[in-house]
Amino acid sequence: MNKYQATQAAVQFVCRTFESRLESELNLSKVVAPLFVESGTGVNDQLNGVERPVAFDLRGMPGAGAEIVHSLAKWKRAALGKYGFEPGTGLYADMRAVRRDEAVGPLHSYFVDQWDWEMAITAEQRTEAFLQSVVERLYAVIKSTGQVIRGEYPELAHDLPECIIFATTQELEERYPDLTPTEREHAIAKEHGAVFIMQIGGELKSGTPHDLRSPDYDDWQLNGDILVWSKVLGRSVELSSMGIRVDKTALMKQLEIKGCLERTAHSFHRMILEDTIPLSIGGGIGRSRICLFFLNKSHIGEVQPSVWPSEHIAECASRKIELL
Repeated sequence: MNKYQATQAAVQFVCRTFESRLESELNLSKVVAPLFVESGTGVNDQLNGVERPVAFDLRGMPGAGAEIVHSLAKWKRAALGKYGFEPGTGLYADMRAVRRDEAVGPLHSYFVDQWDWEMAITAEQRTEAFLQSVVERLYAVIKSTGQVIRGEYPELAHDLPECIIFATTQELEERYPDLTPTEREHAIAKEHGAVFIMQIGGELKSGTPHDLRSPDYDDWQLNGDILVWSKVLGRSVELSSMGIRVDKTALMKQLEIKGCLERTAHSFHRMILEDTIPLSIGGGIGRSRICLFFLNKSHIGEVQPSVWPSEHIAECASRKIELL
């Protein structure tokens, strides 16, 4: 087995290990997910509102078009209702997406692959305490996956702390006032090894947000990112973005803040406003990032085939990084 075959075998081992644990811990059923959705429905993830989806027309559907998904953030929630999932149960899917406007680098590619998951919840579970309990369960999946991988590949070192800590974006701003948001993430992750950074999307006391989030899926008061510290990269790595999804009150508030109330005309948003879609919690878990972290790689292109700008390929070659 040559090194390329060995890498592919290791990637498959990591993915099988993680997926089986995710399914069991969060009580999720695997479903088949779409590669593209109909344009104009509001179902596609609009990310920060400026990214262009890859769009095309469809033979036999005059006047209609389709978009390759940016993520399944909204589709999953609609699917919970369509498939009849009860609170405490949910679904997950292998998501494949194209983000043509991505700024590519060691952790970012035009091609996005992740486990997209969603769980139905009750109104009483829309709390920070419940969010943290699900984060802890997901972190247990990550940690146990690492232990299995270490048993199969004892030469790989990826020490994770026993527990994940929690910090809000406002707490980080006050703790590291002279650092940028990204530098704050690196600092807290380096200190603790694993952290869930909460409340992403809204303005901080400084008048700027920690990071941007779409206003129509996560509740900005009940969301966050799981970050771990990578010794190989010497920086934090975001493994998952997740949160409790908006109810109709949070949706209207956040759409108004962002100045995009016109989205309320979309079929997806009408389902939220008319209470015909389940309340839920969900997120995306970076498949290639999980592999990068546990296999001690320094570039996502070492575990994921994609295309890259020529100057980026040259830079990787100068650093002896061999892209798939």
